[in-house]
Amino acid sequence: MTITVSLDEFLSSAGRQLEPSDWLLVDQQRINRFADATNDHQFIHVDPDRAAHSAFGGTIAHGFLTLSLLSFLNSQKLIIPEHLVMALNYGSDRVRFLLPVNVNDRVRSQQQIIDVSAGRKAGHWLLRRAITVEIENRRRPAMTAETLTLYVVER
Repeated sequence: MTITVSLDEFLSSAGRQLEPSDWLLVDQQRINRFADATNDHQFIHVDPDRAAHSAFGGTIAHGFLTLSLLSFLNSQKLIIPEHLVMALNYGSDRVRFLLPVNVNDRVRSQQQIIDVSAGRKAGHWLLRRAITVEIENRRRPAMTAETLTLYVVER
């Protein structure tokens, strides 16, 4: 659910913890499609028989697949300013893959707003969030990152 707030409330949202996203299944079909899209067909991702004999005991998702899921996962629970024209991915910092996502694991994102700062142009705002991707029934997260989103707000 997207929460629309005034620009003032948006600008003062540092420290705000957002609701977690819904759980998302990472199945073999999703992993295979990502492998096809990126031409990364390493056996630990796409060969269940061979991967069963690896240290992972089966196939695992690409780390970059986990990172790419942030667009969908984070969009489920957003805070946006009134009069938003568009939001653009502006980058990621401190991305760490801490635990592999095994085939058929379910993941979700947790977001905390670090800060909101002025962009280079009037009406542009940079939102920095700390993101954690959790794996259902696991204590350690799959991934942590800081993300930057550029919000363009109509004045």
